Amino acid sequence: MSKPRVVKDYELLDVEVQEQIKLAYPYGFERKLIKFTNQKGKLVSALPFETEEKYYLVRMTLQEAKDIVEDDDDYDDDGNLRDDIKAEYEDKYDDEDFSGDDEPV
Repeated sequence: MSKPRVVKDYELLDVEVQEQIKLAYPYGFERKLIKFTNQKGKLVSALPFETEEKYYLVRMTLQEAKDIVEDDDDYDDDGNLRDDIKAEYEDKYDDEDFSGDDEPV
């Protein structure tokens, strides 16, 4: 059975999903974006993110990916998820299964 695909802007996601994305991508989003053609035939970029229930394509441009991390206090000045925030989210979502890429780039 395939998961429902959700294409959504980052700022429109539930806070819980945003927090899980931060855990999955603790080193930022900009180098993890993929490109795809949307239903209108337009080439767009998005961050892939998968939970047990859904497969997300979180729409964002390269600049938006940089700005989200830069403007978010959960990330340090180097664009990495702060250790205290990472620990907090790991405790909060320890029973969740989601995939991203936690490798530094």
